[in-house]
Amino acid sequence: MKPLRLLLAPLALLALSLPAAAEKLPLAELSRYLNSLTTARAAFTQTNADGSQARGMLYIKRPGRARFEYAPPDRNLVMAGGGQVAIFDAKSNQPPEQYPLRRTPLNLILAPQVDLSQAEMVVGHEEVGDTTRVMAQDPKNPEYGTIELVFTANPTALRQWIITDDLGSQTRTELADLETGVDLSGFLFDITAERARQNR
Repeated sequence: MKPLRLLLAPLALLALSLPAAAEKLPLAELSRYLNSLTTARAAFTQTNADGSQARGMLYIKRPGRARFEYAPPDRNLVMAGGGQVAIFDAKSNQPPEQYPLRRTPLNLILAPQVDLSQAEMVVGHEEVGDTTRVMAQDPKNPEYGTIELVFTANPTALRQWIITDDLGSQTRTELADLETGVDLSGFLFDITAERARQNR
């Protein structure tokens, strides 16, 4: 065997022994998956821009509704419903801060119909390790920030997302024990009812 072939032979054997890399999930499949998430429940860990962490439970009822219940010591509550996002601060006696849901990147996965192939919505789509990562923005209002969705395959599942706001601050939300097709009451996402309950 020639010297060059002697050098290359071990590399060929190494290549054969490595597991095949996961294929990047196509946008059509990811859109189909997100549209199939009518209801979902998961534990979450949130890592904030300053490195602090919080944990809790997430409930999703598409379209347009989500609820983040933060565990002690936070006890905060973030709700999306009725086209609004409300942030209930457990340490404040003030009314919740409210923003239009359409002004947040979370709106992209809570929309009635998710279509990641929409022009200028996806600004990044890559395979990283055994995950597919999609960076998306509101094509009409990119200044609202971006959301990076992280999926695994076989079966397709959402594992985490990273929201970058209009100031460049990032918040990472990792999901665990995601259950889909769960029975969730609409009351969980009623911001007006929650305000009344907390004002008692």
